[in-house]
Amino acid sequence: MLLKSVYLLVRRVLSLAVLISRTDLAKDAELLVLRHENAVLRRNAGQVRYEPEDRVWFAALARLIPRRRWADVFPVTPATLLTWHRKLAANKYDTSKRRRPGRPPTIPAIARLVVRLATESPLWGHRRIHGELTRLGVTVAPSTVWEILHAAGIDPAPRRTGPPWRQFLRA
Repeated sequence: MLLKSVYLLVRRVLSLAVLISRTDLAKDAELLVLRHENAVLRRNAGQVRYEPEDRVWFAALARLIPRRRWADVFPVTPATLLTWHRKLAANKYDTSKRRRPGRPPTIPAIARLVVRLATESPLWGHRRIHGELTRLGVTVAPSTVWEILHAAGIDPAPRRTGPPWRQFLRA
């Protein structure tokens, strides 16, 4: 019995020493947690539901409070806090919605320009059109020009109505 009393007394003295030595930042963070918890409880009449903003707030304040105090301060378990923080960090580095796999689509203005050049100059093939676009400062691959012309129903390499090259050289 005496040992138990000494243990409790020493524990109280040490907790008082910890309270005195604790920084004002941690105390202020605890107050903010308690105030926010109060606001959440006022907002929810029945079952308490934490919204994403509440979770962000608690996860951010958890960094300011020593981990050994989390169970006493927060309305949820420390494991729940760590789970919320882990999900927030995972969402930050989630790149699945930023860009789709594969080649990005051609800009519609470039496609219109390619079709316009092909209709205004019917003897130009896709390589000549690519060269003209390069002169204009438009960066596009020759294969892309070919695909644009093919999709528009224009022959990418038009047939010319003259003699073939070998026959021309013989003559």
